[in-house]
Amino acid sequence: MIDVMSELDAVKTRTGAALRAAEADPDASVVLVAVVREFDQKAAKAGRIADGDGAARDAVIELEQAGDSAKAAAEADPGLGAEALQAVQDAHLAICILKTQV
Repeated sequence: MIDVMSELDAVKTRTGAALRAAEADPDASVVLVAVVREFDQKAAKAGRIADGDGAARDAVIELEQAGDSAKAAAEADPGLGAEALQAVQDAHLAICILKTQV
């Protein structure tokens, strides 16, 4: 069994980096920044879950949904720079991988 809390911490690191990159990108839309901020907030929330298997799985699923939205928003934002886009995609990939492990 994997250490879900440690893995969620790693995902939170990625979502934080994605948020910083989106906020630093002067051409990123306000909608994109808001969606990535929500992704990051859900990652923080998921990191505070109880250690129960059911709670962990639910948190990971909710976080993946937020990641899907962030990835879609990033890919649809024509002004978003490559660095911010990559950071969002990396955060999305991290939660997708975690989902396969819980």
